[in-house]
Amino acid sequence: MLKRKMEQQLTDWKNTKNHKPLIIKGCRQCGKTYSVLDFANKNYKNVVYLNFFENPDYASVFAGSLEIDHIIMMLSALLGEKAVFEEGETVLILDEIQDCPQARTALKFFRIDGRFDVIGTGSLLGVKGYGAEPKSIPVGSETVIDMYPLDFEEFLWANGIGSPVIETLKKCLEHETPVPEALHSRMRQLLLQYAVVGGMPEIVQTFVDSKQMDEVLRMQRDIVRSYEDDMVKYAERKDKSQIKECFQSIPKQLSKENKKFQYSVVKKGATASKYAGSLQWIEDAGIISRCHNLSITELPLDGNAEEHIFKIYMKDCGLFVSMLEDGTQYDILQGNLHAYKGAIFENLIADIFAKMGRKLYYFHKGSGLEIDFVMRYKGECVLVEVKATTGNTKSAKTILRHPEKYHVNHAIKLGDYNVGRAEQILTLPVYMAFLLREASCEKNNDVLLNGYGSV
Repeated sequence: MLKRKMEQQLTDWKNTKNHKPLIIKGCRQCGKTYSVLDFANKNYKNVVYLNFFENPDYASVFAGSLEIDHIIMMLSALLGEKAVFEEGETVLILDEIQDCPQARTALKFFRIDGRFDVIGTGSLLGVKGYGAEPKSIPVGSETVIDMYPLDFEEFLWANGIGSPVIETLKKCLEHETPVPEALHSRMRQLLLQYAVVGGMPEIVQTFVDSKQMDEVLRMQRDIVRSYEDDMVKYAERKDKSQIKECFQSIPKQLSKENKKFQYSVVKKGATASKYAGSLQWIEDAGIISRCHNLSITELPLDGNAEEHIFKIYMKDCGLFVSMLEDGTQYDILQGNLHAYKGAIFENLIADIFAKMGRKLYYFHKGSGLEIDFVMRYKGECVLVEVKATTGNTKSAKTILRHPEKYHVNHAIKLGDYNVGRAEQILTLPVYMAFLLREASCEKNNDVLLNGYGSV
């Protein structure tokens, strides 16, 4: 069984006094249902489970009165012995809650009643064009957690890399000392495997059990097709083809020298006014991450982001690689990345950063300056350059030479290196990206992700 960080987040939520009903959002097949059921069965005497996608008739329970005793009576009639409600001992799981908007409205009444815990999961919550909206969004009555496919650290756990090894890596980062060669070699190998396998739980388990990359690729492409099916099935009629076109253009967008998202690459003559909503649909479905250009390299980053200039990355790098031509997985595992290496490794870092809860930013100016990522780290604005193998950091050095103009004093170069430093540039192996946590930022993200904030 794969170890997930979600288990700790669910535990923190349950242990929070007077906690609200919980909503877990995330793309399809990222492990929401499995994690919730596993947690529920370990922590509650009674688990009442409804899946609105598999059993649309369950929605009838919430079609009338939303008074809690009425809902309990209806569930008991519908499920019989499977619906046992004991105060403080029962959790109600509402799987694929977006298929029953009234069930989400009912969360407000469960919050007021307070006798039972409720967890809802949703794959397409908030996606434009998806069915009916709740009559009343339960503002202030629910806690929302975003769930992602396995991140790189969870992938390491799945492959037998435990806390002692990760602590060794943390110490090497903290003291800026090289990683022991045997460990360095193993981590480089695992990073390339993560790049092609990604973090979809069923796929990771298949890889760990069999190492059959042909089966991994087949499963990945099945998921990609299921995403495309969702676009056709659930989007508004006028948006269906445009959403699919946006999605299928992602490899072409990232193959360009300037990886800025261009609607004209989606389709000749396409414009933002016609396609922006389609791109937003894909983002709201949890499939992609948007990385905004900065007008200036200065904190706060969000305040300096340019809304209409951005790159697009797949949330899961393994799915991105599966969208490329046959043989790409083999090339990556062999280290033969050729011209596409920049796109693959940028998407890999975007995957790692986004699953940490980071917003993504980059910096590009017409003068030729381009920085792959810019982040807040240790209270400062820090440049991050990604090099698949070797490469110079001309843009970073230019910016560092002019702190009076760019307000930056430090840069990190991620590549096929060991730990080292050259003046203001810290060189790290790419696999260390998951350790680049901003202490204050991480604390704030934990508050949000553990559900102490409300939506």
